[in-house]
Amino acid sequence: MPDQYAVIGNPVAHSKSPQIHAEFARQTGQELTYERLLAPTDHFKATVETFIARGGLGVNVTLPFKGEAFDLATRLSERARAAQAVNTLKFEGNTIFGDNTDGAGLVNDLAHNLGRAIAGQRVLLLGAGGAARGVIKPLLEQQPAYLTLANRTPGKARDLAQSLDGRVEFVSYAALTGMQFDIVINATSASLTGALPPLPPGVFAHGALAYDMMYGMRETPFLAFARSDGAAALADGLGMLVEQAAESFLIWRGLRPDTALVLKRLRQAIA
Repeated sequence: MPDQYAVIGNPVAHSKSPQIHAEFARQTGQELTYERLLAPTDHFKATVETFIARGGLGVNVTLPFKGEAFDLATRLSERARAAQAVNTLKFEGNTIFGDNTDGAGLVNDLAHNLGRAIAGQRVLLLGAGGAARGVIKPLLEQQPAYLTLANRTPGKARDLAQSLDGRVEFVSYAALTGMQFDIVINATSASLTGALPPLPPGVFAHGALAYDMMYGMRETPFLAFARSDGAAALADGLGMLVEQAAESFLIWRGLRPDTALVLKRLRQAIA
């Protein structure tokens, strides 16, 4: 019987993870299945335990369960501890190993798919929720010139920045007026509702990249604003999705798949 993996979320029907991991398995010659599991919002732990009982070896975790996955893990990676959230669980005997591959996915997408080095760049990260938490440590490890965090609620951004020993500056959106950045990353949920973070004009430096973690068929309001405000390059989060999945596959199977072809096929499928 093939090894069993899954993605757990609510909702989860939209997830492209089964297609991604099926491509990875074919590419690497691995015998496995990967399914979507819809968990009731108050039954995440029970859903995981049922999956383990029928032989499941690992799961990806998506909204709204990354915090519960963090609590469920009996052993955590350093990047999961930094993020206070888990998107990858691996089951080994009585151990539940929790990791967070979101930051690695973002960094790999920027570096390998988009050819954008982070070192020495002025980086602006929008949002202070779980998505932002998951990527801050990996971004800092790439040694940007500086990393600025902006959020609608300054107190939340301040708390997150202070937890990082002063390596991140926090500002309100209004305080961004007159500042410019080489890479601007939207880690808010605004694009899900067709909204735009209240960015002032002029934040995109010459040659800047605008990156929205959301992905889909249409240009998000953030990317449309970036285009009109002079950003030189635009990117959505599809590459991050594929790259974080590859990192999960490495954790589970000990092999890192080639992401380029998988990303190309996904782009074609949603075009």
